[in-house]
Amino acid sequence: MTKITPPVKKNELVELIFEDITHEGAGVGKIGGYPLFVPYALPGEKAKVKVINVKKNFGFGKLVETVEESPARVDPPCNVYYKCGGCQLQHMSYEMQLEMKRNQVQNALKKIGHIVDIPIHPTIGMEDPWRYRNKVQIPVGSQNGELITGFYRKRSHDIIDDMERCIITDEVNDRMIDAVREIANRLGISAYDEEKNRGLLRHIMVRSGQETKQTMIVLITKKEKIPALEKLVDEIVKTYPEVKSVVQNINPERTNVILGKKSRVLWGDSYIYDEIGGIRFAISAKSFYQVNPVQTKKLYDKALEYAALTGKETVIDAYCGIGTISLFLARNAKKVYGVEVVPEAISDAKENAKLNQIENAEFFVGQAEKVMPWWKAQGLRPDVIVVDPPRKGCDESFLQAMIDMKPKRIVYVSCNPSTLARDLKILDEGGYETKEVQPVDMFPQTTHTETIVRLERLEPL
Repeated sequence: MTKITPPVKKNELVELIFEDITHEGAGVGKIGGYPLFVPYALPGEKAKVKVINVKKNFGFGKLVETVEESPARVDPPCNVYYKCGGCQLQHMSYEMQLEMKRNQVQNALKKIGHIVDIPIHPTIGMEDPWRYRNKVQIPVGSQNGELITGFYRKRSHDIIDDMERCIITDEVNDRMIDAVREIANRLGISAYDEEKNRGLLRHIMVRSGQETKQTMIVLITKKEKIPALEKLVDEIVKTYPEVKSVVQNINPERTNVILGKKSRVLWGDSYIYDEIGGIRFAISAKSFYQVNPVQTKKLYDKALEYAALTGKETVIDAYCGIGTISLFLARNAKKVYGVEVVPEAISDAKENAKLNQIENAEFFVGQAEKVMPWWKAQGLRPDVIVVDPPRKGCDESFLQAMIDMKPKRIVYVSCNPSTLARDLKILDEGGYETKEVQPVDMFPQTTHTETIVRLERLEPL
């Protein structure tokens, strides 16, 4: 067998013209058919690149100098963009970001799902794709005896000490992080040292309601006891009237997981509230709640459109979380059944139904792939199933359960184009036709995209 030798060597300096972009936002250039993946390079650009890693069929490079720039290249407004890694696309115009995300979905459906010749609409973007996140959780560290806060540098647990702000999170979150750090520093509260496994304050989390302007501060600590606790809380709530809740989460483990199992309310309520499309939601420290409410409203409006409800339908909302989609659907359906494996989420969903006086939605704890066959055995026949799984997509047993229940329509909401494409192929083989696909930009400046798909059951000939 002839050994294939890559046409480049490590540390070699080469000039490339970039033809494409990966789903992670890296530019793709080729030398003699051999692809090099280079972060921050854009299609159409010519650049000098240092080869940093060579594999059999592809390599990685570092952008050294852009010789010919793409008109889509912009200056990142974040002062730590190239250090942080939380965003990957700030060097790219927003128009190009939206186009890239549509192409990402289209390529996955074609290559993995073998789905072609269906409408894939332009990505629904934001008028202002900044300051959209209603939640931030920031590591706390120590430098020269002072507390510092900042995201970690790429591929490390070193805090970026010159991070001034995060321009994709709500400004109130930035302000609260600064305030809590400064007050805690004055009161002599220590930062957690990950290497030595000692110290107290691990992370500061801030959650804010976009409509209500209510704010929750969560102090994530290694131990339960916080020195000068009364002074800390008193100064926070007297200085910042938008704060409605101060919570402590205790995480004593030596782990990368941010939140521990135990929480306690230090001041105020255990919930703050927010609204999306006229529906009010109670949000606790651990609640899953979409981080971009503006785009969530657009996503849910599209889900309602695809569900085509007239008020007579029975609907199942699988992976329902705290009931966000379920409650939207319930206003236009006869009955909605939500199922979710996390008990706390179902408890929140029931409370949210009461909060909005919605009586035609019921919520159940369990694995959807097990609950749905049981529902079928009990005679439940849904007209529509809405599914919003985690990144890994749906289990094959769950997909089969959906197929066996024979709803007229399936609305599939996905945060991963690859697993979406895989699952659509199975549903296609089970008698469902993909009718249209709508990408939604829930996370501007990052490579992530949300997609919503309408499927209809083919009637047997």
